[in-house]
Amino acid sequence: MNIIIGTAGHIDHGKTSLVRSLTGVDADRLPEEKKRGITIDLGFAELRDGENSIGFVDVPGHERFVKNMLAGASGIDAVALVIAADEGVMPQTKEHFEICRLLDTKHGVVILTKTDLVEPEFIELVEADVAELVRGSFLEDAPVLPVSTKTGEGIEEAKAELFGLVEVIADRTVEHSTRLPVDRTFSIKGFGAVVTGTLAAGQIRNGSEMELLPDGLKVRVRGVQTHGSHVDSASAGQRTAVNLGGVEHTDIERGMVLAEPNAYRATQIVDAEVELLADAARPLKSRQRVRVHFGTVEALARIEVLNDDRLIEPGAKDLIQIRFEKPVPGIPGDRFILRQYSPQITVAGGRFLNVHAAKRRRSDLPNTRKWLSTLADPDLDRASRIGKLLEPFEIKGADFDTARAITGLKAEPLEGNLAEAVRNGVLVRTNGHFVETAAFERLSEALLAAVIDHHEKEPLSRGIARETLREQTAAHAPTSVFRKALEALEKNGMIEATGDVVASSEHSKELSPEEKRVSDSLIKLYETAGYQVPVLKDALSEAVAGTNLKPDHARKVFQLLVNSGELIKVTEEFYFYGAAIKKLIADIREYAETTAENRLIGVPQFKEVAGVSRKYAIPLLEYFDGEGITRRAGNQRLVL
Repeated sequence: MNIIIGTAGHIDHGKTSLVRSLTGVDADRLPEEKKRGITIDLGFAELRDGENSIGFVDVPGHERFVKNMLAGASGIDAVALVIAADEGVMPQTKEHFEICRLLDTKHGVVILTKTDLVEPEFIELVEADVAELVRGSFLEDAPVLPVSTKTGEGIEEAKAELFGLVEVIADRTVEHSTRLPVDRTFSIKGFGAVVTGTLAAGQIRNGSEMELLPDGLKVRVRGVQTHGSHVDSASAGQRTAVNLGGVEHTDIERGMVLAEPNAYRATQIVDAEVELLADAARPLKSRQRVRVHFGTVEALARIEVLNDDRLIEPGAKDLIQIRFEKPVPGIPGDRFILRQYSPQITVAGGRFLNVHAAKRRRSDLPNTRKWLSTLADPDLDRASRIGKLLEPFEIKGADFDTARAITGLKAEPLEGNLAEAVRNGVLVRTNGHFVETAAFERLSEALLAAVIDHHEKEPLSRGIARETLREQTAAHAPTSVFRKALEALEKNGMIEATGDVVASSEHSKELSPEEKRVSDSLIKLYETAGYQVPVLKDALSEAVAGTNLKPDHARKVFQLLVNSGELIKVTEEFYFYGAAIKKLIADIREYAETTAENRLIGVPQFKEVAGVSRKYAIPLLEYFDGEGITRRAGNQRLVL
């Protein structure tokens, strides 16, 4: 198993010497570090015991280099809090400890260095200070290990305790897509760009295609190393160096993420939970400019505090929105540290809840807080959490790629989580889209309300046109979501969707006495007319004669007769009695069978069979062509 342990502590308390004594590797790699005797940037070393490996991240202790410490601390599984026995707890000791606590580090040890310089009684005093510092924290019950890198005393015992952490630290998640937060980049002559970092999730294989976020640069892996050894692949939890093709090292910088293609998306607005340090000098306020550290990112941002007071007092925990000044790569659950813009002092830490957020309206603050508080619940199962993350998408829903990007999950576990969310009624699946159930139900209610409203306004209408209904209620939703909502309403007996028309199942088409009189008049008119029908305008005027209805109202009654099939539309002006059309079809088919040559009929013959003039013959023949009763054959028609 591979774990990463980060050293933390005040400047010149012996962190680098400790790593060298444990591993034999000098983690000070920069000439300036050698010259000045302090660690400026991150250093790395490995300690192996059989199949178990501990990667050490040696972080700088000087106050000016805390941002480099943060870049290393974010990727660790455990911390070795290093305190010099001759000085005890110092300012950077406290800040590094608070950073590790805010980053939710769960395992570690305390190592007292330089014990050869003090008497045993003084060590006891330092141990008392340490106990006071770590009381109530993840290090409260951690072993305190006295060592001397000069004499070697305690080094083997420290190794044993550190390897003991391997047994209690769980494997890094295998459910998230591959990502490597970049903490160093450089170029090797003849090989090109190289990036290093602690592999946070997944695997990186030689020859694979990847991308660099937030810019989305497409790259190819040309080689992989872990602690100086060439390997075919690196796994989560390993210190990894990757040689990249397709990019210059000058285009890469610390804070980028080497990731599986299309698995993540950069963001600029993040909802988060934050905890202010109890000894913070002042409250955290809305519009405050801060430095945000997560992964290996250091980014400037402004804070929007999501409470009525728009501030958070020292020692308190609350909800905020972080609005970054440029896009950054992050996923829900990422831990972060807030530092003041100036002077650069650590003031708070927390975790991301929703990494693809929209700006929050103050008017919607109660709903926002309720939603984010649910996301902040550590006991919320993943299927329900995904449902909550998709809630802001409303009826637009999210396709699989979007769901993957906002969760950071690999395809296979995400498919399982989505399926579980559908089974549990959290989400509705609609042909590739996933919609939060409450949003889907609101759409269904809006559809039904629009149908009923249409009936109230147009009581004689057969129903509302399907496309009109979609434009009114679901213009921004995928077609599959709209169709699924209609199907659900129809299945529940709420609507009837026939062809392009949607109607309420309870809609009554009963006519008033005057409407019934007009309807009867129209039927009689067209039945009597046979094939010598009047134009529509004249038919409507004749039907309303002697009633209080106007032709426009009669037009709606007329449409009911068309919808029912009692009248048949041949052209915009000519309508025929349904039974008459059926008889005419039978007549021309009989003519085709008994009289016509090769079942062909021309206009003159049709006029004779129907007893109509050319004025009606041509529209009727074209109607029959469209209905598949006849088919043009030169100047004649083939009766089918």
